[in-house]
Amino acid sequence: MKALFIGGTGTISSAITRQLAESGCELYLLNRGNRNDELPAGVRIIQADINREEEVSRLIEGHSFDVVADFIAFEPAQLERDYRLFHGKTKQFIFISSASAYQKPLSDYRITEGTPLSNPYWAYSRNKIACEEYLMKQYREQGFPVTIVRPSHTYDERSIPLGVHGSKGAWQVARRMLDNKRVIIHGDGTSLWTLTHNSDFAKGFIGLMGNIHAIGESVHITSDESVTWNQIYEIIADALGVKLQAVHVSSEFLAACSQDDLRGSLLGDKANTVVFDNSKLKRLVPGFTATVRVDQGIKQTIRHILAHPEYQVEDPEFDLWCDKVIGALETAAKSVTE
Repeated sequence: MKALFIGGTGTISSAITRQLAESGCELYLLNRGNRNDELPAGVRIIQADINREEEVSRLIEGHSFDVVADFIAFEPAQLERDYRLFHGKTKQFIFISSASAYQKPLSDYRITEGTPLSNPYWAYSRNKIACEEYLMKQYREQGFPVTIVRPSHTYDERSIPLGVHGSKGAWQVARRMLDNKRVIIHGDGTSLWTLTHNSDFAKGFIGLMGNIHAIGESVHITSDESVTWNQIYEIIADALGVKLQAVHVSSEFLAACSQDDLRGSLLGDKANTVVFDNSKLKRLVPGFTATVRVDQGIKQTIRHILAHPEYQVEDPEFDLWCDKVIGALETAAKSVTE
């Protein structure tokens, strides 16, 4: 199989890249070369900015692919560019959408690929929906061989999966735990969430590559395991060897207090209970099973981050914000009871 990945070094795509390289796939990555140092042997690089369409068109001249996958497209204009570049040059085009595009609030917590797409809270999700609509139009009218993949919360060894963190990543929450400080959990922590390790996601994704039954289809790839946010934070604290000091704060209050896009990432995603029905994926990829249990995966991540200081990025601004939010709650409670 000859495949081209636009991106190929991110949280989701890096595990796919590794597994394909081990299988002997003729794999090309088209990216700017900023994160290619740790790529496995045998992966070919086309170094370019995908946004420079004329240059990319020249670099891929003479190539045709069994699969092209874009991991870094977020708006319809980027898919219009991809269509111009790859129409007639690939047997399958895979777009990485997002499970956050599913209806919010959900009418049924069990999500299938037939769940409506609608997210009034998050522009990111609405843009992904628009991308899907554009590609399916090209499939119906032009025969463009599209497969749409919807990941949910996928993580790897470089970042701790959390509900609330700052712009510099998840480490500051772990730092607060290690310092015996209180950490914020959105809502009451009892809503169900699905975490998928990127190595499991890769198995499902590779099973869709070159799969004639996946053309014209939308498929989500997630674990079958559901856990609460309270359990997730308890697992993190246990892996750090500390006792969790949790403060539960309503998602609406956190969104109102945040300068970042917590309205989208919380109200439009993580504040909702989500349980995925992976029956469609298992029909398309017989034998697919996510095997990395949440507690095992998170403990692997914690061990890796503790052993690699470069991932321990301090975020004093977020740390101060947490203290202010917790202090505001305490002040409000005191004012009511006095």
